[in-house]
Amino acid sequence: MASALGGPEVLRVLEVRAPEPGPGEVQVRVEAAGVNPWDWKSYAPGAGGRPPVRLGLEVAGVVQAVGPGVRWYSPGDEVVAWPVTGGYADVVTAPQRVLVRRPDQLGAVQAAGLLGSGVAAAHAVAATGVADEDVVLVHGASGGVGRMAVQLAVLRGARVIATASPRWHDCLRRFGAEPVDYGPGLLGRVRDLEATIGRVTVAIDAVGTPEALDTSVTLVTDRRRVATLVALDRAAELGILGLGHGAGADPGVDIRDAARSQLTALAADGSLDVLVTGTYPLEEAAAAHRRSREGHAGGKLVLVTG
Repeated sequence: MASALGGPEVLRVLEVRAPEPGPGEVQVRVEAAGVNPWDWKSYAPGAGGRPPVRLGLEVAGVVQAVGPGVRWYSPGDEVVAWPVTGGYADVVTAPQRVLVRRPDQLGAVQAAGLLGSGVAAAHAVAATGVADEDVVLVHGASGGVGRMAVQLAVLRGARVIATASPRWHDCLRRFGAEPVDYGPGLLGRVRDLEATIGRVTVAIDAVGTPEALDTSVTLVTDRRRVATLVALDRAAELGILGLGHGAGADPGVDIRDAARSQLTALAADGSLDVLVTGTYPLEEAAAAHRRSREGHAGGKLVLVTG
């Protein structure tokens, strides 16, 4: 947990008693926990957090105990859970509604990096109605949400243009996208690609820059098919979809809940690549946060226990 506001140096590993599961709750022995930007942003100065801050939103593990009224899970079940509170731990207790069974083919490390980014991407793809006749522009395609959005759109049969720095272009091509550099001149580069790929009909923004939003609304005729997961303050101004949990945004609760089982099935059969690029012991969470803050991880970072 974060013992104070500051940088990764404030992280501490503490010995505390695991809470027993209450009604409708499940106690999970954690095998792996995903690292997300929210984790280190939550204890940054000015973030509004009140230390101590318990960290960790997504985990994979094994059910250890169940509370009264739990019907769907039993001790020994392998599960994935998101969102939880305090997932950076050996044991975490969470409502049964945030859990989904983990298929045998899906390892705990990959599962722990799946749902945080995956459900946001699934929400964006569903909310914009991506279908096989579409050309989808994904901004921030080298980030966790962007990579998932690219893959989910391709799985729906869409053609995808993905903005990213050149070093991620080969990776995005493997996912079936046509990569393009972000930065000044983006609109012209995308229009050049439209000549061979087709006109952009959907835009999904996972980066929130003015350039990404301005390019999106210039290219996409129907603004109900432009979505941002980041720049919620501009969504209403531009008449586009603001998705997530910020003020005025569509939280997409039903879509996100349904996505858990869909995403685990796709990752288990190899249709969806979680792309884990670093694992750390739980005790080295500070090192994982330093790498995440640099913004160059190129994939998911995961903490492992035991």
